[in-house]
Amino acid sequence: MHPKFVPVILAGGKGERFWPLSRKHRPKQFLCLDGSGESLIQATANRLLPIVGGWEDIWVITSKLLETGVQEQLPSLPAANLLAEPEGRDTAAAVAWASLEVAKRYGDDVIIGFFPADAWIGDVEAFARTIDAAVELAHTQGAIVTLGITPTFPSTGYGYIQQGAVSSEERGLKTYRVDRFTEKPDLATAKDFIANGDYTWNSGIFIFTAKTAIAELQIHAPELMQLLIEQGVSIYPTLPKISIDYALMEKTKLTHVIPADFGWDDLGDWNAIERLLKGDSINVELANHVCIDTQGSVLYASNPDETIVTIGLEDVVVVRDGDVTLIVAKHRTQEIKEVLGKIKENRELDRLL
Repeated sequence: MHPKFVPVILAGGKGERFWPLSRKHRPKQFLCLDGSGESLIQATANRLLPIVGGWEDIWVITSKLLETGVQEQLPSLPAANLLAEPEGRDTAAAVAWASLEVAKRYGDDVIIGFFPADAWIGDVEAFARTIDAAVELAHTQGAIVTLGITPTFPSTGYGYIQQGAVSSEERGLKTYRVDRFTEKPDLATAKDFIANGDYTWNSGIFIFTAKTAIAELQIHAPELMQLLIEQGVSIYPTLPKISIDYALMEKTKLTHVIPADFGWDDLGDWNAIERLLKGDSINVELANHVCIDTQGSVLYASNPDETIVTIGLEDVVVVRDGDVTLIVAKHRTQEIKEVLGKIKENRELDRLL
């Protein structure tokens, strides 16, 4: 019997590559992108609920800007379990502060899991089995456990984890020591990783005891953790802006990885919708769409009364939301963030952010 497990949902992201649907007060995690009627943060919470047995042990950390939105999305979440960062400082600060707060309530032996709010997961039962194995590994070996996703294509947008020696077997799943992390490689390197066979995608899911997390962050990111311990959340705006991958995961010697097979996508941009929903269809249509000779495209309209009409288009994304229409070649969706940079320079267009 392991100690209590407390999942923390990381819900402070912006999801800018899903603009114009994703906006400042309506980020990606608040959106339904698969036609299910359930937002991404709601789906994340609902797949964690059966694992912990109720809302009282689920936590969320988000930004002050999104605090009200999270409460509206998750009305059953206890108010005391919602941490609102005064300013976004990336995931290392979020993990450090949440670990300290969870440890205050449950003690240093509590096992904490951090879960991005905006990932899609296909097989909820396989997901629960994998989390159970990770919790057991964190408990028995004091490990910092991450879940690795078997790559299906040579992505240059994901981080990669190289598996080392087998460390144990938990709940029928092999676990491995981590040899190294590699952030977003170029295409040639990503192809090499796939051919190598011992690399998995970094899911952004981490599980460890509070004691282990706090101690390792004090060793590897003292400029962040020590300030939080001594001065509390008031020091937040001065904390270094760094991801948990760079601050801890790439430095600690305690990392283990469990290769996971439960259907996963981080929904990084509009192309992810095609991966999830296309099937045998010519296009992915989440809109009233009338077309002649359009194929390989993604069409989305937030208003069901509006219609998108296309003629002779191929491999494009068309998104209609409010007073904005986005039309972009599928292979250039990563550049949406650059467009937002241009919009931010024009105060007259603030309403579009």
